[in-house]
Amino acid sequence: MRLKRTVGVVAAVAVAAAGLTACRDSREIALGTTGQPHIKIMVGGLSKVIYLPGQLAQQIGAYQRQGLDVELFDQPSGANAETSLLAGEVQAVVGFYDHTIDLQAKEQCIESVVQFANVPGEAEMVATAKTGEVKSGADFKGRNLGVTSLGSSTDFLTKALALRGGVTSKEYTPVKVGAGQTFISAMNQGSIDAGMTTDPTIAQLTNTGQAKVLYDMRTVEGTKAALGGLYPASSLYMGCEIVKRYPDIVQKLANAYVETLKWISSHSPEQVAAMMPPSFAGGDKALYVKSLRDSLPMFTKDGRMDPAGAQNVLKVLGESSSNVKPKKDKIDLSKTYTTQFVDAAHAQAQQ
Repeated sequence: MRLKRTVGVVAAVAVAAAGLTACRDSREIALGTTGQPHIKIMVGGLSKVIYLPGQLAQQIGAYQRQGLDVELFDQPSGANAETSLLAGEVQAVVGFYDHTIDLQAKEQCIESVVQFANVPGEAEMVATAKTGEVKSGADFKGRNLGVTSLGSSTDFLTKALALRGGVTSKEYTPVKVGAGQTFISAMNQGSIDAGMTTDPTIAQLTNTGQAKVLYDMRTVEGTKAALGGLYPASSLYMGCEIVKRYPDIVQKLANAYVETLKWISSHSPEQVAAMMPPSFAGGDKALYVKSLRDSLPMFTKDGRMDPAGAQNVLKVLGESSSNVKPKKDKIDLSKTYTTQFVDAAHAQAQQ
C-alpha cells in the first residue's frame, strides 16, 4: 500500500462546474502494479484517532488479506476530503457520515458502507484563560471558534452546539485552523477562544493545561448530552455509483474494516499504539497511548450504523445547516448508508 499527503485539492467551485464529468473519473477502479484492484482512499486526517481504522487496516494486513492495493491520502479537513471524492481524485473517503446528508441536500449521492463510530470522537476545547467566560454554547456569541475548515464536520457540530445555546452561526466567527499543531498554535496565540478538535490534539492540550474540555463527544453519554442523541460520524463513504458498479470490491473493503474494528475491540491502547507508524505519536508515545485510551471506546465493534443515530444527525443538520434545513423533509436516509456489506462480512466470518 502507498501513502501520500495532499496539500491542495480541486476547489469546490471547480467541482460544481465539472459536475458529472468529475464523478465519472472516480467510478473507475483499475488494477495496480500488483495486479490487484487499486483503491484510492482519502482520509480526513490520517493521524487523527477518529480515523484510526484507515491506517490500522494496513498495519495489521487487512487490506492485503482481501487482495486489495489500497493507497491512502492524507487530507486534514473532512470537507476537502469530500471535495476530492467529488472531483474524481479518489474512490472513497474515511470521513464523517454527516457529509452524506449534506451532499444529498446538494443533489449528490454518497453512501456510508462501514460505520466506524456512532459518536463524533470530537471535543469542544476552551482556552484555559477563557474558561471563566465560555461555559456553554450560549457563550459562543461574539467568539472566535476554531474549525478544521468551513463546511467540515467540525463546522457542522459547532453550529449545532451554538444553536442549542441560542446562538446563531452569524453571531460568532468560525476560524479555519486545521488540526494538530495549527489548532494548538491558534489557541495559544489567541486567534480562537475555543474550538472543535480530536485526539491526539485533545490530549496534548489537556496535558499541557493550555485548554479544557467543554463538550466531550468521545463518549455516548457526552454525545447525547451535547447533541440530544447519538451522532454517527467516522465511516467509509463512497459515491453511490461506484458502490453499485463495484460491489465485490466494496465488499472486500467492508471485510477489511470489520476485521480491523474487531481487532481494535480485542487489543489494548498500548497494543494499538505499537502497531501504528511511530510518527503518529508525535514524539510522545505515552501521550499517544492516553489519547487512544480516551478515544478507542467510540469505535463500533461491528461496523453497523445505529438507525436512531442517523435520524439524529438529520435532525441536528436540519436545525443548524443552511443547506439541509430547507430540504430536511426530503432527505432519504436509506440512500445515505447501507449495512449490506457489513452484514455480509459478518456472515462470511462465521462460515
